[in-house]
Amino acid sequence: MNQLTVFLPCAAGVEGFLADEVHGLTGLTGDNLLTVRAGVRVRTDWAGVLLLNLHCRLAQRVLIELAQGPYRDPEDLYALSMGVKWEGWFTPRQSFRIELTAQHSPLQSLNFATLRIKDGVADRFRQVGGERPSIDTHTPDVRLHGHLTTDTATLYIDTSGEPLFKRGWRQDKGDAPLKETLAAAMLAASGWWTPATRSVLQVPLYDPCCGSGTIVIEAAQILLGLPAGGQRRFGFEQLRPFDRVQWSTIKNEATRSATPQSGSESITVFGSDVAHRMVDFAERNAERAGVARALQLRGGDALQRMPPSEQPGVILMNPPYGERIAAAGVAGRGREAFQSGALSRARAGDSESVAEVDAGDDFFRQLSTHWKSHFAGWTAWMLTPDLKLPGKLRLKESRRVPMWNGPIECRMFRFDLTARRPPVNQEAA
Repeated sequence: MNQLTVFLPCAAGVEGFLADEVHGLTGLTGDNLLTVRAGVRVRTDWAGVLLLNLHCRLAQRVLIELAQGPYRDPEDLYALSMGVKWEGWFTPRQSFRIELTAQHSPLQSLNFATLRIKDGVADRFRQVGGERPSIDTHTPDVRLHGHLTTDTATLYIDTSGEPLFKRGWRQDKGDAPLKETLAAAMLAASGWWTPATRSVLQVPLYDPCCGSGTIVIEAAQILLGLPAGGQRRFGFEQLRPFDRVQWSTIKNEATRSATPQSGSESITVFGSDVAHRMVDFAERNAERAGVARALQLRGGDALQRMPPSEQPGVILMNPPYGERIAAAGVAGRGREAFQSGALSRARAGDSESVAEVDAGDDFFRQLSTHWKSHFAGWTAWMLTPDLKLPGKLRLKESRRVPMWNGPIECRMFRFDLTARRPPVNQEAA
């Protein structure tokens, strides 16, 4: 196919890392690779679309832009969708779904706007061939997206299908699992993974609250050179331009070029969790992801686990906060003991919830002490929405990176760990 305009949405704060990743995967530069709000816009061909879906770790979807124009009312949206040659992308025998988002749109009803876009798509098919496709809001064959600004509408066809954070290997998970795309963003922000060169630091990586293994499995796949989407299906497989031979060639090339990073013969990715059930989940997920041989998973309290390697490395963790599960290691109760909403109830004065939050603060104080005693020389990165976390850890951050976890505004804090200073001997002094 000819050159396509493609939009790759991502979480706020990840745009620069995503642009680096796309450049590393495709070599695109200049006007063919533009960083925009909440995503990256590229000019590429159909093969590039398949490649980005297969390999991209930071994008949420790969959307092909099919129409853009001004609008004042829903009828303008109908006309815009009627003008798209949808018949070149899918057939009237396939079902479709419209997902519409808006930013400062003057329209009163997005539901009605969505309906008019849907009508335009269906009427286009009826005009061309006399048959119109059906709507399926749950499991459509084809997903269409629209985005409205103050005065401009853009229509896309989704080539990913399910969001790209669904890698295909996660079947076992606990409550509030971290999305794989966010785990990849954390790896990039920490500097352990460099998306532009697709390389990693030659130092160990350790997540002491690994849960079902998202961060460490993502890291191990990168270390082994495995494609992010190698174990899932994609929406483009339902579209008319799809060529099964072309897709097999791209996947086979990814398999042949999956060269492990230098030094990955020995295990350098480690994870542990106080809940042994979560470690079991992580082990099964790692098997499905094809990385069981490349990482080590153990049960154990984060306040007691010693460094997993003699060489200092990077600690990367998404500690419990707010509506998430209780901190691993709090009084040995494990993750299941936390009550959802404890933080908000504590702020309202609920005594039990106050105790939960106080216990969490105590966990961070103990964790800091443990790190100072045993992890000197390591660099710790923590993702949290709590701007007061450095004070709770009694550590001074050396860097903070803004990042969003869904609707939650967070920070990635970096702490350079040094050994505890021994107490001053007053008699000797």
